Amino acid sequence: MNPLILSLGLATTLLTAQAASVLLKDGWIFTASGPVLTNASVLIRDGRIQKVGSGLTDKADTVVELAGQRVFPGLIAPTTVLGLLEIDALRATRDTTEVGEYSADVSAWIAVNPDSELIPVARANGYTHAQVVPSGGTVSGYSGLIQLDGWTIEDLTIEKAVALHLRWPGFGLDTTPRPPGKDSGPSLEDQVRDRDRKLREIDAFFTEAAAYSEAKKVAKEGFKIVPAWEAMLPVVRKERPLWIHVNEARGIRSAAEWSVRRGFKAVIAGGRDAWREAAYLAEHRIPVAYEHVFTQPVRDTDPYDVHYSAPAVLAKAGVLLAFSEGTEQFGASNIRNIPYSAAQARAFGLPYEDAVRGLTLNAAQMLGVSDRLGSIEPGKEATLFIADGDVLDLKAQVKRMWIRGREVDLSSRHTRLYEKYRKRPSKQ
Repeated sequence: MNPLILSLGLATTLLTAQAASVLLKDGWIFTASGPVLTNASVLIRDGRIQKVGSGLTDKADTVVELAGQRVFPGLIAPTTVLGLLEIDALRATRDTTEVGEYSADVSAWIAVNPDSELIPVARANGYTHAQVVPSGGTVSGYSGLIQLDGWTIEDLTIEKAVALHLRWPGFGLDTTPRPPGKDSGPSLEDQVRDRDRKLREIDAFFTEAAAYSEAKKVAKEGFKIVPAWEAMLPVVRKERPLWIHVNEARGIRSAAEWSVRRGFKAVIAGGRDAWREAAYLAEHRIPVAYEHVFTQPVRDTDPYDVHYSAPAVLAKAGVLLAFSEGTEQFGASNIRNIPYSAAQARAFGLPYEDAVRGLTLNAAQMLGVSDRLGSIEPGKEATLFIADGDVLDLKAQVKRMWIRGREVDLSSRHTRLYEKYRKRPSKQ
């Protein structure tokens, strides 16, 4: 068969599948933007949500009887290395880090492996989108937003440059006593000087980027284009947010005050001690992508539940909060477990609605895509899933999923192995 005809046929099939109308009938609809609707339905047409409510009688190509099952918006992972890291112990499967301290012109989306086995695993527990974040250096580069369904990198990527990522210097000091000598390590004074030097370098880098931006505005001709500075323009012109990765309380306050002084649209990523600065973050509307619900307390004066209850403290103060896993060693493989971070926070004071929004709508707002993702509302993309229980419940299972109105496969390496060993021959 002619390859062109085959390709056109495949494209037609995919478009038809996306354009088909679907009615999800009579279930619990968790809109994320409003109240939970009981005995309600969702009408999907042309890849978008057309109607949400009770008593819908519209005809559709496919009718799914929910029979009391629950419908949630697709979950969004705000900080991850999904597609950049497969097996941490194998160097050939790690593509998370670029060399250099200031690499603003790095784009993470181009390095995503669309055949990663971890993408279907995350999808099987309700995740439809993830922000893929570069690592390394001080300014790591730009993250991309991917949907978890597609054949190629171009299919997966829906936003190539979501935000620039900055690794803020730590404020903690190593006070471990050491014997004098060449292996004693830097003194406290040296550590403070090194930290202050890094802070000055960051400020100087962004000052130079702002100067480049102004020079380009007034230049008439013959202006020399510098790719690294060109990459900084969306941030210094306030067109893209700056995600600052920092965990310690003093570092969070320092980064927040610096971003306010600079006028940047900032997001705190990691945010282990963000609850200590909740009032300041809320006052200046700085969101937090929280990654530390299950992190052990780092101070011997902290209660055992300090990180369990931190999301409730942040939400009560008015901080926009989303749950994530981060970009560390298990940042890709553990995406499927992020809902249970929200569940733990719910058990320690976080309102249920905030827990669900922390997995959906809040993350979409941080990423600048809340006009099309993150909630079940008419006009938004039909990206949602059906579960037989609560998304915060460990026992609940995702039964069906649609991304942009097209139903996607929920099988994964886990399900294939389950079926393989379930059918193994037994000894007679």
